[in-house]
This record gives sequence, structure tokens and C-alpha cells, in this order.
Amino acid sequence: MAISISVVLLLVILTVVFLRNGALKLSHAVVCVLLGFYLASTSMAPTIHNGVAATTDIVSSLRP
Repeated sequence: MAISISVVLLLVILTVVFLRNGALKLSHAVVCVLLGFYLASTSMAPTIHNGVAATTDIVSSLRP
């Protein structure tokens, strides 16, 4: 578990650097995808899922 958290932390740092740089290339997108897969296998996955679901519920309830 400690190794996967370290990998997740490294991928989060790399993703933030790539996004702040403004030049998201194919290799950067692969890092972002890997981050998603690693986050899905951590204990944070249910929290992230609930947050995304709540956000989509709020957005879908808005009327233009």
C-alpha cells in the first residue's frame, strides 16, 4: 500500500506540473491516465466517486 501511495503522489505532482506548464503532450496524457488508474485502486476512490456524482447532480439540476 505504501508503494502505491508513493506512485500516486508522484503522478499527482507530475500532472500538476504538466497542467501548469500548459503543454499537455501525449506522454503527459499517459501520465494523467495512469494517475486515474492508480487513484481508482486506492482507498480514496469512493470519496472521489461521491464527489464527482454530487457535482454532476448539481450541474444537471441547473436550468439555463
